[in-house]
Amino acid sequence: ITQELYLSRHFSHLNITIERTMAPNDEQVDNVDDLEAEAAELDGYFSDSPLEPCPNYPPLRDTFENAVIILNLPKVPEAKFEKLGKVVMKLVSRIGTLASNEDNGYTGMHMSINKEKDQTCGFAFVEYETVEEAKKAVEVLKDYKFDKNHFLTVVPYTRVAHLQNVEEKEFTEPEPAPFVEKPNATAWLADPNQRDEFVLRHGRETIVMWNDGKNDPVIDYDGSREKEAGVAWCEYYCHWSPKGSQLATLVPSKGVILWSGKTYEKTARFPSPGVDFVLFSPQENYILTNNNRRDDPNAIKIFSIQTEELLRTFPLYPKDFDSKDGNMPPPPFQWSHDDSYLARMGKDLISIFETPSMKLLDRRSLAADGIHEFQWSPKANVLAYWAPEFNNSPAHVDLIEIPSRKKLRQKNLFNVTKCSIVWQSSGEYLGVKVTRHTKSKKTLYNNIELFRLNEPGVPVEMLDTKDAVMALNFEPRGHRFAMIHAENPSSTKVNVSFYSMKKRVETNAKGKKGGKVVQEVSELNKIETLEGKQCNCIFWSPAGQTILLASLGEASSGTLEFYDVDTKNLVVKEHYRANQVAWDPSGRSVATLVSQPIGGGHFKYAMDNGFILWTFQGKQLYQQSYETFYQLQWRPREQLLSKTEIGKVRKNLKKYEKQFDMQDKEQERALKLEETKGKRAERTKYRSLVSRLKAIRSREHETRKTLLDGFDENDESNYFTREITVETILSSKEETVM
Repeated sequence: ITQELYLSRHFSHLNITIERTMAPNDEQVDNVDDLEAEAAELDGYFSDSPLEPCPNYPPLRDTFENAVIILNLPKVPEAKFEKLGKVVMKLVSRIGTLASNEDNGYTGMHMSINKEKDQTCGFAFVEYETVEEAKKAVEVLKDYKFDKNHFLTVVPYTRVAHLQNVEEKEFTEPEPAPFVEKPNATAWLADPNQRDEFVLRHGRETIVMWNDGKNDPVIDYDGSREKEAGVAWCEYYCHWSPKGSQLATLVPSKGVILWSGKTYEKTARFPSPGVDFVLFSPQENYILTNNNRRDDPNAIKIFSIQTEELLRTFPLYPKDFDSKDGNMPPPPFQWSHDDSYLARMGKDLISIFETPSMKLLDRRSLAADGIHEFQWSPKANVLAYWAPEFNNSPAHVDLIEIPSRKKLRQKNLFNVTKCSIVWQSSGEYLGVKVTRHTKSKKTLYNNIELFRLNEPGVPVEMLDTKDAVMALNFEPRGHRFAMIHAENPSSTKVNVSFYSMKKRVETNAKGKKGGKVVQEVSELNKIETLEGKQCNCIFWSPAGQTILLASLGEASSGTLEFYDVDTKNLVVKEHYRANQVAWDPSGRSVATLVSQPIGGGHFKYAMDNGFILWTFQGKQLYQQSYETFYQLQWRPREQLLSKTEIGKVRKNLKKYEKQFDMQDKEQERALKLEETKGKRAERTKYRSLVSRLKAIRSREHETRKTLLDGFDENDESNYFTREITVETILSSKEETVM
């Protein structure tokens, strides 16, 4: 519109000039005489070079790529036209600069009115200064919730112009693409031997292996198909999806590739150059990729796994986040348990994005002044975060329900140096390890704040301890937790204490019979303390009851203590220089690793690289060493049984013993047959050869008899038998009898 006004003014000036040339009048002749007289007076002041004016006109745009059309706006009467225009103008101005013109009053946005119906038409034309801003408007305002009844649709103007020129003809329904059955992502769960799987990364190899918890691991797939095709199966780390249905391999030059099915077929590919980290959503609907580049405005990408569509991109650090310090890691994104939300911490706020639109929840972030850390509940849309003391406000831990933003509980804390948040896997309990300081700030001490989320009002209990607490971990799907503590954080000898969030109390039974009844009440109860242990990490078995106390790291002893909390049985083992521990999802086996980072240069403990598999009772099953060893990750299993159903299985376990023993014997027999398969084949071959030679000798019997002048070597009467007895003294013993 601005260009049209400019051109109209330009051409109107030309028309006036032409008219004056063609039809001069007396007034114009007088003006010419005056100009000639003035020119004669100024003679000698003008240059002899010809005048060639070159007007600096703005470039003429012949396309409308910087314009968009916003559809599905509310249709309001003319009386509310101005109010609606202000709202739309405010919305579109946030995205970029509009191509406005103060001279003619053009604002860069135009809405039409239907005079017959006395209301707006439900759409608006918007023109931006640049094409990039117009493209951004299409992305940002896609499915934007304008109000409770209107979700906006934004279309580029060029798209509308193209559709206007499309020839109208009868619609012909296209033929659907041939159905291609996707690989069965749960085929591995139907394994008749109920085995678990893990993936290994060592050297240039990526290998998936079976493990039954009794015998040596067996290779399931090693990327042989890709090797034959000359394609890299994995060049960096690999990651299982949360339910174990897919394996993601990272190829930094290309992106992320998903593999699934019994034969590990390629199911999806997400372009993400330089990727070095991925994060699946818990329900496997989305995947996040990250290349950790500060200079890339699209460092973090969110994809839909089913459609492979890029939903949104983010920079490595959020807006206004203090990232000048090179040692400060970027705040991580975290998924809610049901894939409904994706959240990231910013400066004094938490940004929560809804799926699948990836729009900010309620178009505003959650205010959280001074926030230092937050975590989602594993089983509910509840956020827990803590913030330090600020001005006259104490430090506090808050529990916020999403999407209502209702504050379920707030716990104020004083003299706080640091907090660490630990959830129980079922989301029933939340533990916050609080590091406090004295008024002089020279002495530090700890206490544990314990929240009960399933009880009314979310009651909080405080566990006070004079020791420094180095580690805290809840029993999976249980009510117990363990913590490592010592008087000095650098102590080599530490104590490990076990607590329960429930306490057994005897009460009198109601009724005539009376008696005692044992009940569990919600009260913190100390179980026991193990003193003088050499450990710095604790790892509960996914099945509960068993815990591994490990001394990990370069300067540690590598001591491994398998402890049964119920039976009090303790087994001590060692894996020198172990730096990782990984339980299998069933809790039958556990792996201890000595691994090195990929691309980390020379690893000084390369001689110790490898892993050891143990039973949950501490018996070594398998050991393997590698020159370069990067990763071992177990394939996750979705927990389908409730705690009540698991309790029934354990109670009736003896009923299944015969069935399990029979299966074990059949498995051992099949394994033995497989191991002796080569020997049995050689034996069969030898026996076949002997049988063939005997047949040949039998056919040549008469020939040999003729050559021996009638002597029959098979006739027993031609032989005589002589018996010889040989006695051998095997041992002798002398005894002297007095």
